[in-house]
Order: sequence, then structure tokens, then C-alpha cells
Amino acid sequence: MAGIREKTDLIVLPEMFNTGFTMNAAELAEPMGGKTMQWMHQIAVKYECVVTGSLIIVEDGKFYNRLIWMRPDGKSNHYDKKHLFAMGEEDHTYTAGKDKLIVELKGWKICPVICYDLRFPVWLRNVKEAYDLMLIVANWPERRALHWRTLIPARAVENQCYVIGVNRVGHDGNEVYHSGDSTCIDPNGNVVYYKRDEEDVYTFSISAHELVKARRAMPF
Repeated sequence: MAGIREKTDLIVLPEMFNTGFTMNAAELAEPMGGKTMQWMHQIAVKYECVVTGSLIIVEDGKFYNRLIWMRPDGKSNHYDKKHLFAMGEEDHTYTAGKDKLIVELKGWKICPVICYDLRFPVWLRNVKEAYDLMLIVANWPERRALHWRTLIPARAVENQCYVIGVNRVGHDGNEVYHSGDSTCIDPNGNVVYYKRDEEDVYTFSISAHELVKARRAMPF
């Protein structure tokens, strides 16, 4: 994790960050507590922060596209991708999750989701301010980048929350290009951070004061 120089509370990695987006689950899946989760724990300890991202997990004979929320104390939570990308036959390989995950970090309630979930606003609806930050990890191709850049601000404004989207960069094994477009959008739709076409390690801060201010200004 070279490039992290500032005090950091949360490190976010893309969807299937250790393999790339693949249907080759039988060869690449790891059990819970496997080598990638051990590495995440090492990074969490080193930087005294939470590390999150998704990877392929095998459990009870089933494969999951699973986001891991790894704490420095070695305890973790997880979220299994609810909406599997049928056009890529993800639903033929992986088992869909059923439950949302809301985690708390330094007073922030955070709802982490995975890639294709972004397209389903009813699943992501922020009922009674259940969360303050929506976190999306992705392998979202450049040919649909306009949708990514449109839907993330929409989710932020309609749910009155911050949204952070972290996407991969570069060509995958099928020569599909990913432009990144990783971003942070505030509850009013303003850009806090944006990066396209470049790998980046960047630390930014979000403001609880601005969140409360936005919700008070437009209490719908």
C-alpha cells in the first residue's frame, strides 16, 4: 500500500481486487481466513485502520463475490453481492447475497455494496437515515462509464449521503478497458474526489457537519 502517508481510517480496494473480475472461481476462490484476508489484516494492523474490498470466497461448496470489512483487531464483517451481473454470467457461478451490511466506523454508518448493485436504487434506499456513507467497490468497464458517473451522484442526492465508488483501472484478461472514474460525491452531488485512467492512492476526508447540514436544509 505504498503512497499512504496520512493518518487513514479506511482503505478501500476494488471488486475482486486480488484476481480481477472472473468466473474462474473454482481455481481462484479462497476460504474465509485465507491468505488474502490475512494480508488485509496485516495492512489493517500496519495502518491502524479498516481495509475493505471484495474477493472470491468459497463456503459450504458455494462461491461468493464477498466484500470483507477487516478491522485491525482481526475481526471482520462481510457482504455478499446481492445483484449478480447476468450479462457476464456471474449468476451462473456465484451465489447471491440476501442481506445488507451496515457497519460503523468512528460514528459513521456505512453501507458497502458491490458494482452492479449500483443500478438498483430500491435495494440501496436509505430508509430513516440507516447509513451516512454508501461505499461501492467495482470492476465497471469504461464502455459504461457514463452510467457510473451518472448513477453515483444520483444515489448520493436521493439518499442524502456521501457515496464513494472505487473502480479498477486498465485492461482485464479479456482486453476490456476500465477507466477507473473512482470518485467521492457529497450529499448535494458535489465532487470531493475524482480520478480517471490512472491508478491512484489518495487520501481525502469527508465531513459529518456537511452531511447534517444537507439533511437539515432539505428534510425530505
